[in-house]
Formats: sequence, structure tokens, C-alpha cells
Amino acid sequence: MASSSRTSFVLASRASKLAQIQTNIVRDGLETTFPALSFSTSFMTTEGDKNQSQALYLLGGKALWTKELEVALKEDVVDMLIHSLKDVPTTLPHGCEIGAILERENPVDSLVVKQGLPYRTLEDLPDGSVVGTSSVRRVAQLRRSFPGLVFLDVRGNLNTRLAKLDAPDGPYTALILAKAGLVRLGMGDRITADLTAPILFHAVSQGALAIEIRADDQEARELCKALTHQETQWKCLAERALLRELEGGCSVPVGVSTSLSQIDKSAGKLTRATLEITGCVTSLDGSVHVQDTLSQEVENIQGAEELGKNLATKLMANGAKVILDDITRDRRKRASEAGTAE
Repeated sequence: MASSSRTSFVLASRASKLAQIQTNIVRDGLETTFPALSFSTSFMTTEGDKNQSQALYLLGGKALWTKELEVALKEDVVDMLIHSLKDVPTTLPHGCEIGAILERENPVDSLVVKQGLPYRTLEDLPDGSVVGTSSVRRVAQLRRSFPGLVFLDVRGNLNTRLAKLDAPDGPYTALILAKAGLVRLGMGDRITADLTAPILFHAVSQGALAIEIRADDQEARELCKALTHQETQWKCLAERALLRELEGGCSVPVGVSTSLSQIDKSAGKLTRATLEITGCVTSLDGSVHVQDTLSQEVENIQGAEELGKNLATKLMANGAKVILDDITRDRRKRASEAGTAE
């Protein structure tokens, strides 16, 4: 890194235990790479953390998790924001940018069964079993294969959700949770089974951490370069381009699965790879499912994003637009009935 007038940087994130663990992962990486610099942390409660009663489907966009943090970033109160990339809107506020995407944890979702119950897979669950998840993506996809299960919204941080699951008088037989969060919290032992494609395509950028910085902060950008994992970056940016083109926010049933093969590197840097991305959009009741795959050799971030965009165009032409338009109408109707402002 070039000589800098700054020797200290403040990293900020949400105040949940998982967000703090993820921020500390990034801080530790920066301290190891740049031992002459100082990195401190700051934690904030966002609107998404405060509103734990309404379904995410009705609350709408991902800015619920990032808006307060971005105000602090733009006002120079903090220097870097640490996010789960799946929570970051695909279009950032003016003056903000993604500085780094770190190596991804396993992006799949996992089944977690109530303690004391014998079930090991979704197939084991009796008809009528209540499965908790706050994700319409998961519900829409799983209704296709498991029409006999009952899906019920569950909010709160992971500890809260697991407590609701295990409560003797609680309604839930099982939860569906992101594997990465459970692993980072040291709760991987609670995982009963991983749910993989084609049964369940994961969320865009699931499992990846990102650092958001001010667009004019060259010093922070240089620091971020050292933590960027290019394979993860190319895959996640392709996925985000797909979602951006579909105009999907936090609560739309868009699933993905992405892989890189035939990887070429020069001086440790990724120079060429074959990128394959599968995307799907599913109606809320699971009755209509549009899915397609594109594969292409790409040589840079722009090529990866173009492939994601092209897949979105293909999905829209094959019926995804009808599904998403129906979902938008349904959300507006239900939000109005619930007295929720758009």
C-alpha cells in the first residue's frame, strides 16, 4: 500500500452477534495484512433489526439493513461497512461502493430440526409440519417439492430463532437457515441437513462478506484489494447483476447457483475462467417455476456481470417477469391491508 496520512480506520456493522463476528473476521484480516495500521469497530442497530414483528416480504427492500450505516459512512463517522453481501442492495447510494468481497462460506441453506425430534431430512417431516423461515425464496421453491409442509414466518437473530424452534410449546418442527451464519456463530452442530440445488437454490451472494466504502476513499480501496477473493467476487457480481436486472429486492423468490471452472491465473490474479450461473424465479405458491443456465468464458468482472445480466433477460423472456409483476401487486395489496407504508 502506498504511504497514507491515515493510520486508523473504523469498521462498522449491525449490532447482532453474527454481524459482530463477521466484522471481527474482517478486522483480523486487515490487522494481519497491515500491522502498522489500527482498526477499530463500531456497531449500530438498523431499521431491519428494530422491526422484528412484520414479515420481510411486506417490509420490502434491503436498505432496511444498510441505510443507517451508510449515513455514518458518508458523514465520515466510519470508514468501512461490513455486510453480509446478500443483504446489500444491488444499487448502492451515490458516493458508496463495494471495496472488497471476501472468500465465500458454503452458500447453501440448511435444515435445522427441533431438538429431540428424530427427523433428518425434509422428506422425513410429516405433512402439516411447520417449517420456519422469513424468506419467500425458500418458501416458494420448497412448496414445489413439499406441498404438505406448512411454512411460517420467523424473525429475530439466529439465537432468537433457534430458541423459538426449541421452545416446547413452539409451533416449529424445523427452520431453514443459511449455513454460513450457523457456521460463523459456531452452531454448525445444529445443522440437520444441507439443502442444495435443484431442491433449493440459494440467495444471491449468500455466504459472502463485503466491505462497503466511500467511492472517493482511495486509501480504504487499497486496503480492500488485499482481502478480495476474486473467485467469489466474479461469482457474486454475476449473481448481483442477475438480481439487479430482475429488479429483485430482499424478499423476492430469486435463487441462484454459480460455479467457476477452467481457471487461469497470472501472478496470482484470476485472468480467465468458465463461469456457469443458474437462476430461477418461483411464484409464491410454488406453482410456476422459471429456471435457466448460462455458461461462458469470462476474463474480468465486466464479463461476469454481463453473463448475469444476460441470464436475467432470458428468464424474463421465459416468464419470470409475469411472476415478479404478480408478486409486486400481491405485496402492495398485503402491505396496504397491513397498514405498511411502501
